[in-house]
Amino acid sequence: MSTQLRKERERAQRRQRIVDAARELAEADGWDAVTIRKLADKIEYSQPVLYSHFAGKAAIVGAVALEGCVDLAEELRRAHDAASTHRAVIENVTRAYLDFASANPARYDAMFVLTTDLTFGLDAPQPLREAFACLEVMFRPNATGDELGARTEDAWSALHGIVTLDRAGRLRPELRERRIELLVDMWSALS
Repeated sequence: MSTQLRKERERAQRRQRIVDAARELAEADGWDAVTIRKLADKIEYSQPVLYSHFAGKAAIVGAVALEGCVDLAEELRRAHDAASTHRAVIENVTRAYLDFASANPARYDAMFVLTTDLTFGLDAPQPLREAFACLEVMFRPNATGDELGARTEDAWSALHGIVTLDRAGRLRPELRERRIELLVDMWSALS
């Protein structure tokens, strides 16, 4: 292996260690606990080394968010593939999204709550577009173009609202199943 390839591999591994350490710290103590200094201490590198990989915390949060979007898309694809009817697609994808957010609060915050250097919308990085496309399947084939995008954004907004309100203790846990049923009924009627 050439020296250049070895250095590139080591740089990629160091970058991944930073991302993993940030996610671990956030999962354990929340994102406020994630600082460049703590990350440097955790991975045993100097702060300038971290800055050679990331411009700052927002860029690190963005890297965690991208990985989270890859994982979310995988979960949503599995949910879709397990469905035998379009209504089941809607229900499975809805549940998978809510379950992912519940099981991964720090990553979810990185993806959809915290300030990052990521671009959303049509110019979003591929992992974000793939996760969004996995939500779009709930409204295909009866919507296309802007209509498909608007329906998906409305659904995403509703799911995000449920996640946010539920995590803040503002929704009654005993109504979770009924909320899901109502969403599935409403979205099925649109499809």
